[in-house]
Amino acid sequence: MNKKLYRSTENKAIAGVCGGLAEHLGWDADRLRIGYVILSLLSAAFPGLLVYLVLWFVIPENPTPS
Repeated sequence: MNKKLYRSTENKAIAGVCGGLAEHLGWDADRLRIGYVILSLLSAAFPGLLVYLVLWFVIPENPTPS
C-alpha cells in the first residue's frame, strides 16, 4: 500500500506526469488527461501549465517500468 509516485515511462503523452498520477491513483490516464486539460482551460490555462511543469521536474521518472 506504500506505493511511490513516479512519472510513467510507458503511458506518457508529453512527460508522463498524468500517466504516473493515473497509475498511482488507479485511474484511467486518458480520462485524467482530459479532465486536467478541461480544468486548465477553465482556469485560463496558465496555472494548469505551470503546475504541469513543476510536477514534471519534481516527480522522478519511474526507474523500473511495470
